[in-house]
Amino acid sequence: MGIFGLLVSFAGSWQPSYWGDEAASIMSAQRSLPSLFRMLGHVDAVHGAYYVFLHYWIELFGASELSTRLPSAIAVGTAAAGTAVLARSMIDARVAVVAGVAFAVLPRVTYMGAEARSMAVATAVGVWLTVLLVHLVRQRPGEARFRWKAWAGWAGYALLLAAGIYTYLYLLLLLPAHLVAVLVLRRGWASLGRWALATAGGLALALPVLYWGVKERKQISFLGRRPQVDLEDAAVHQWFGTDPLAVTAWTLVAVAVVTMFVGVGRGKPLPSTRRTMAVMLTWMLLPSVVLLAGTHLVTPMYSLRYLSFCTPAVAIVVSIGIAAIPWSVLRVGALLVVVALAVPTYLSQRSEFGKNGGSDWRQAAAALGERARVGDAVVFEHDVRPSRRPRLAMHLYPAEFEGLRDIALDKPYEQVTWLWDRVLPLADAAERLTGTDRVWLLEYDGRGDRSAGEDIRFLSRQGYSVADRHTIHRTTIVEMTK
Repeated sequence: MGIFGLLVSFAGSWQPSYWGDEAASIMSAQRSLPSLFRMLGHVDAVHGAYYVFLHYWIELFGASELSTRLPSAIAVGTAAAGTAVLARSMIDARVAVVAGVAFAVLPRVTYMGAEARSMAVATAVGVWLTVLLVHLVRQRPGEARFRWKAWAGWAGYALLLAAGIYTYLYLLLLLPAHLVAVLVLRRGWASLGRWALATAGGLALALPVLYWGVKERKQISFLGRRPQVDLEDAAVHQWFGTDPLAVTAWTLVAVAVVTMFVGVGRGKPLPSTRRTMAVMLTWMLLPSVVLLAGTHLVTPMYSLRYLSFCTPAVAIVVSIGIAAIPWSVLRVGALLVVVALAVPTYLSQRSEFGKNGGSDWRQAAAALGERARVGDAVVFEHDVRPSRRPRLAMHLYPAEFEGLRDIALDKPYEQVTWLWDRVLPLADAAERLTGTDRVWLLEYDGRGDRSAGEDIRFLSRQGYSVADRHTIHRTTIVEMTK
């Protein structure tokens, strides 16, 4: 299951161009460590552990799409193995196989498995943390002579929980599901007390990132300027991507719920499945409820990608629904339908422009590299949100910009405490155009022909005229010459 999950996520992961969130990862990781730690004191502290890891990974293997996305594919493989182990330990081997396959092909999983971000790593930590918890709470009282091993296990739980929070702060939302697991898998106050103590230890170890996460909470204020996630978005796009797969998956979830809690379907429930369902439904649904409520009542905090770590629970509940179908041929057919419905989204994710609705920075950089000459000036449109600014292409694909003059640069990102370069308005950098006969302007979303283009109008007043305009996908390259 682990190898299957790794290969599914890895295949074609190098095809799409980088996009804005990946730019934050790559550029942060390529800073010197002193520069990185200065930045983390002002922004992105919640991703600091991942950035430090990626810093050393890039030193060893380079900053290509294949290299930087490979850790996420490995993490998905690790999470797929954990999902199968968890399903096997809580139900049986048949459900474990189905859960591992379902997890590996979920669109949210194949997306995070081909992205240079920490979501896949956090998901792997979350599922193996749950595997460890299930093992610990099932230890029998008669094994008291191995008490030191039990306490070592709970210490490991605390350390792994802290590591998960450092990797991804929202992994805190897994704790309610763990509380349910302790309550339904083992009666008695002793296990609850040990879990509470280990959890407190993990939270204590994670206090630095919790503090900085709260301090830097305004960083996600941009969510308030976007359309709020509604129930339909959460039901379809959060994990499944398309309406047909969402309808199929939610139908299987309903079958699982009805079969396990009402008792219709295959006759008798699978062993321990009712307790498993209580844990998995809490893991699957409660984080969404918390973030939706928090977004509407407190402050924006919900993005569809933020709950990627719930995908193991989604896969296990779907697999329980498949296992509840009466005949084996229908069970195999249901799994094949899930896989088939995931294929179109999978292929789209691995297309040339498969990231963020069509990021084309690699292709735009290559096109510019073919046309520009050493000494030419380059200007980037700045009037778009930071994660979509064409300027980021220069840092992700620097070889294509070698020898070009970055006219508007004030301070490079390595010298500031923010994620991106500090730039000047083009009017304030006009003297840097002296002696330059050709300027290349990169604009977002193919808007290079808009009459209100401020940079084009300014350059026209300086004696430049449009010699050529070429749209890649959503980036337009405008050549202006004297």
